[in-house]
Amino acid sequence: MTIYRADLHIHTVLSPCGDLEMSPLNIVQKAAQIGLDIIAIADHNHTAHNRLVRQIGEEKGIYVVYGVEVNTREEVHCLAFFDTDDQLQAFQDYLERQLPIMGNDASLFGEQVIVDREERILEEITHSLYPGLRHGITEVASTVHGFGGLFVPAHVDRQMNGLYSQLGFFPPELETDALEIFRKTSRADAWESHPELKKFQLLKSSDAHFIEDIGRCTTRLEMQQRSFSELSKALKGQDGRRVLPE
Repeated sequence: MTIYRADLHIHTVLSPCGDLEMSPLNIVQKAAQIGLDIIAIADHNHTAHNRLVRQIGEEKGIYVVYGVEVNTREEVHCLAFFDTDDQLQAFQDYLERQLPIMGNDASLFGEQVIVDREERILEEITHSLYPGLRHGITEVASTVHGFGGLFVPAHVDRQMNGLYSQLGFFPPELETDALEIFRKTSRADAWESHPELKKFQLLKSSDAHFIEDIGRCTTRLEMQQRSFSELSKALKGQDGRRVLPE
C-alpha cells in the first residue's frame, strides 16, 4: 500500500466565488509545487474545466479526479466524483436539466468563465451557478450513483451549506460513500458532536478559492495505486484501503 496526499475540493475560475487566478494550469502547477498526489475540481454545479485539468495533471504527474460541488434543493453542498468522460457528460446534462435558470450579477457574485490552457476566456456562463437544484439530496445521491460516481456531502458540520446546518440531522436513507468535514474541525470533535459519523470515512479538503489555499488542508489515502477504483475502496474503507487520520 502507498499513502497519497489528496485535495479533493478545489474551485476554478468558473465558480463565481473562485479567484481569477484559479485557472486549470495555475491549479495544477500549484498542486505539483506543494507535492500533492491527487486533486479534484469541484466547481459549483458545473463540470467544464475537469477535462483540461486532468490533461494538464497527467503531464505533471498528478492524478485528477473528475468532480463537481452540487447544491441540492435544501442548499446542502455535496461533492460528486466521476471517472470517465461519459459519466462526466451525463452528469453535466443532468445538472443543466435540474438547475433553475436565473441571471448572474457578476459585480456582486463574481464572474463565471471557462478558460483554455493559456487562460484565454472561451465562454462566460451568464446564468447563476449558485442556486440549489430542483432535486433534493437523496435524489442527487441516487443520480450520482446511477452514473457510477461517488457521492460525498461536503463540509457537513459547517455553519453554512452543510448537511447539519441545512437539515438539522443525518437522513437515515441517505446513501453516501464518505463524508467531508470542515477543514477546521478535527475528526475527534466531529465524532463528539455527531457520533453517527463514526461509521464513515471522513475527508478533509481545502475548499480552495485562491491559489495560496490549495493544499491548506488535505486527506491522506492509503491505496495500492492512484485510480478511481482504488479511491472508491478508500472512501468506503474496503479491502484495506482507507482514509488515514490527521
